Amino acid sequence: MTPRHRATLRDIAASLDLSVNTVSRALAGKDAVSPVTRERVEQEARRLGYVPNTMARSLVTRNAMTLGLVITNPSNPFYARLISAIEERGRVRGYSLMLMVTEDSVANERRVAEELLRWGVDGVLAVPVQHGADHWARLQESGTPVVLLNRDLDDLAADLVGVDYFASSRRATEHVLAAGARRLFLIEEDLEISPVAERVRGFHHTLREHADSVDSYTVARVPTRRRESSSLPWDPADSYEIGREIAERIVPGTAVLAGNDYFALGVYRALAERGLSIPEEVAVVGNGDHPFSAYLNPPLTTVRLPAEQIGTTAVDRLLSRMSGQETDKEPVHELFAAELIVRSSTRAREDL
Repeated sequence: MTPRHRATLRDIAASLDLSVNTVSRALAGKDAVSPVTRERVEQEARRLGYVPNTMARSLVTRNAMTLGLVITNPSNPFYARLISAIEERGRVRGYSLMLMVTEDSVANERRVAEELLRWGVDGVLAVPVQHGADHWARLQESGTPVVLLNRDLDDLAADLVGVDYFASSRRATEHVLAAGARRLFLIEEDLEISPVAERVRGFHHTLREHADSVDSYTVARVPTRRRESSSLPWDPADSYEIGREIAERIVPGTAVLAGNDYFALGVYRALAERGLSIPEEVAVVGNGDHPFSAYLNPPLTTVRLPAEQIGTTAVDRLLSRMSGQETDKEPVHELFAAELIVRSSTRAREDL
């Protein structure tokens, strides 16, 4: 099959016996072209199926009208919502989105940064792997602003927009303590990233504040699978095995806090097999408010992450940096509060 010829400005000009410059100015809405000529040019452009070449235009204007978005794993429900929010906000502001996935691989992240540099995107929003910052610094040095999402990089002077995981962890822990929990288990992914570290820090900080109310606590780590699967970053089976171990140690006043709702799902099964009732014998809290959480039996108390707020704020922050008006300002770290969604898997004190 012969490839279809893409109509150009030169084709329109030849058809109308006009100069390429006149056709270009007419389509750009320049005042120097008469209304009659502009109408002729626009009609011929539609007849020939002319579509402006955005890449060629960007070489002239040095503005690709494209934002790069680097995500570790788009199947994560939080990041799926974040992508939608960023795409919508960028589109309203006239920008297209180039999505890249790293799967929490340092090698992939370095390759992605190089590709974004070659494509000449106007700015980059990135969830970093958090192992090295030189490739992001190179983008910045080329004149491409970088705004970090949800994870910080100590070695990079860049804006950060994300979740206040420390505060959300404190609130979830305080919730189960207020309901009478005295033995606590925290299940977290075995991955060195700031959201996990901040949740663990918030857990420990809250326990120190309520030391007189806590008999014992345990932090259990689920081996990460994010580097192995782009479609299934977590599997309830991973936390199910840990849940079976926890089920043997349940005493009155036990609570399990899971780093994400998939881990809570595995714990649910382990507790059910042991004949333990939620929340009468053990309270369970998740994280992420994934779509299935409200439909578990009992519905899962969990933390709802402000993906839409983070996405829109991050785009606005990036465009402010791209405008050149804030080049001398220090990086801004903006962390948004998450919402604790209380459901039947935990009991409030008045229910005791």
